[in-house]
Amino acid sequence: MKPTRAYPRLHVDTAPNNALGQAGGMLLTETVHTSGLGHHLKHGLTAWKKPFAIHDPGKILTDIAITLALGGDALSDTSTLRDEPDLYGPVASNPTITRLIRTLADDADQALAAINTARAAARARVWELSGAQAPNYDSDARIPLIVDIDATLVTAHSEKEDAKPTYKKGFGFHPLLAFIDHGRPGCGEPAAGLLRPGNAGSNTASDHIRLVKDVLAGLPGGKSRPGKKVLIRTDTAGGTHDFLSFLTRRRLSYSVGWMLPATMPALYWQLTKMKAWEPAYDTDGQPRDGADVAELTGILDLDDWPDGMRVIVRRERPHPGAQLRFDDVDGYRLTAFATNTRGMQLADLEVRHRSRARCEDRIRIAKDTGLANFPLKGLDQNRIWLAIVALAGDLQAWSGLLAFAGDEIRRWEPKRLRMHIYTVPATIAHTARRTVVHVKRTVRWAKTLVAGLNRLRDLPGPEPG
Repeated sequence: MKPTRAYPRLHVDTAPNNALGQAGGMLLTETVHTSGLGHHLKHGLTAWKKPFAIHDPGKILTDIAITLALGGDALSDTSTLRDEPDLYGPVASNPTITRLIRTLADDADQALAAINTARAAARARVWELSGAQAPNYDSDARIPLIVDIDATLVTAHSEKEDAKPTYKKGFGFHPLLAFIDHGRPGCGEPAAGLLRPGNAGSNTASDHIRLVKDVLAGLPGGKSRPGKKVLIRTDTAGGTHDFLSFLTRRRLSYSVGWMLPATMPALYWQLTKMKAWEPAYDTDGQPRDGADVAELTGILDLDDWPDGMRVIVRRERPHPGAQLRFDDVDGYRLTAFATNTRGMQLADLEVRHRSRARCEDRIRIAKDTGLANFPLKGLDQNRIWLAIVALAGDLQAWSGLLAFAGDEIRRWEPKRLRMHIYTVPATIAHTARRTVVHVKRTVRWAKTLVAGLNRLRDLPGPEPG
């Protein structure tokens, strides 16, 4: 039997044409403009632009950030943008990009301050344009703006400055990261990050304090004491005396993991005797089978801890097949967290704290957008790289917030965006005084992409100045 082809047999050659391979990248370029990020970076990095230079440092950084959003993981991957001049304009060569990174690294603290100032200005603009969709819209002590903090390990596959052995027997870095939670409607956005050696401690209070200061400086208004309308959420690494005292002095809300004391079995039976257990909820507000919550505050010695701190414990039967641990009590797995929030049901507070798991998604997204490795040799060069990773995360979050508010695309992670949105094919035509991009009509998400781009383009651009 003669074999048949499953796919059409096409003849292939190269020829000049007007095709665009990644028309969806316009979402990122339009976000650079509408947010004002390109404008603020251009002015903030003026000091690092050499006389008679053709390429602007701010444009170079946004080019790298767009490259990471599209799936690149090295400076040389900007060739993807260089191949599409109609879409991305002039893109610097690899040697020019490398020289800029070295120049910024030579003055890293000032350069990072300029980049973060530009990000803060752009964030304020995006949130203003987003209205009721903005994560800080009508925030107060009961519905605060939530900032998640967590650390992650990044392996170094060769010798890098300050790469050290990690507690998991690896080798590399242990950055501490903060993300602004957008809740269930959307993904989060990076707020700040500290590049630390691999042997940095998980619960180093000074690092947490420094990171929170950077976060507050980057929020709209830049207030060092924004009040209870900003909540800091961490795992047990943040449950230290010094860090909680700092948050209390700054009058911030907090919800942090708390290490159970050795006397927990006795405390557990005391809670049971007091009939203090209440049903725990799922994230949809329905009672969760086999899970309860209770407040430990009144039966704990908290004299050495900040005033107003509450400790809430959760018990739950381990899932089928899980082995009991030595610190499980009465067949229950116990976990606890500390908070200074008042006037809410225990189950609601527990659900809010448990939603911190979204931070793991944010870290995974960051690792899919340039954080999987630090490709440069010097520590300060990799600090600049971490800032560019944050820029890529900003562009992805802001484009979803501005172009796809209320749409499922806003929740998509990079892999799916690249598969269905960024790589949508199109052609480009120059007619009269207009340049028109014709998105391929047969692509499933073509109409959604065009509608999102139109929303972005209809928003007012950055104010001159």
